[in-house]
Amino acid sequence: MGQYLIRRLFVSILTLIAISMIVYSILYLAPGDPLGGLATNPNVSPEVRERIRESWGLNDPLHVQYFKWAKSYFIDFDWGVSPTSRTPVKEYVLGRLPVTLGIVGSAFLIGVLIAIPVGVISALKQYSLFDQIATTFAFFGFSIPTFFSGLLLILLFSVQLGWLDFVYDSTATGIWPNLKQAIMPVTVLALFNAAQLTRFVRASMLETINQDFVRTARAKGLRENVVIIAHAMRNAMIPVVTIIALQIPSVVGGAVITEQIFRIPGIGRALIDGINSKDVPVVMAITFGVSILVVLFNVIADILYAVLDPRITYR
Repeated sequence: MGQYLIRRLFVSILTLIAISMIVYSILYLAPGDPLGGLATNPNVSPEVRERIRESWGLNDPLHVQYFKWAKSYFIDFDWGVSPTSRTPVKEYVLGRLPVTLGIVGSAFLIGVLIAIPVGVISALKQYSLFDQIATTFAFFGFSIPTFFSGLLLILLFSVQLGWLDFVYDSTATGIWPNLKQAIMPVTVLALFNAAQLTRFVRASMLETINQDFVRTARAKGLRENVVIIAHAMRNAMIPVVTIIALQIPSVVGGAVITEQIFRIPGIGRALIDGINSKDVPVVMAITFGVSILVVLFNVIADILYAVLDPRITYR
């Protein structure tokens, strides 16, 4: 295991370096001016704009700008200053993190808590009424995009009934006001995540409950709940762990479309705003942070494989 982790760490570092170079190059070549509003402000003279470009290093070649960013990010732990908001990127991004974790994180957790029991029961009661309802829900939930379901909830609960506000207010105080404005975005994301994951849980359980070791466990006289939980579910969760591990980084990255629909000031919306204004420090901080989480949770998923299935060993 130790040698495997060392190899994975080495490969992960090379992967992250390649990702950072590709993303930075795309942002550098993308149309737009990193100066943002300063580039079109008639009150800013061309001489002042040029001095700003020189001070920010925007006239340097691509490789020079990249190595400056990499040194600042990895060695100095400084994410730079956003040319759009004129604030430190670390403060700007981390300030939006609690909102994203509160909305997207809650939705992800609720989706997992719904999908696993529904998928397991659906597999155990194959072709039953419960299975048919759960399968129909999964297909509908997975097929309907979040922007469409979000707009439907806004039209129903905000426009028609007037029960909920569709614009998220980050300055709201109190438990009920914050809970009230989070109901619709959490519902949209939770149902989508649950529908997506339910299909994988059901398929994995169906494949596992017919295996020889499950029949052997029943033949030994073990209670049915012990057979299902300790034997069938433990092995059925192995491919599900991969799906969950790959979805966790999206919690930090934020649900971009949902945050746009409900005007949630989270990381996903900050990413869209950064791309539109060619705010390289903000976009790099968010995309590379999500890339680190994706690589990290891939390694964690591999380790959990060995925990869930003792037959799996790494050398």
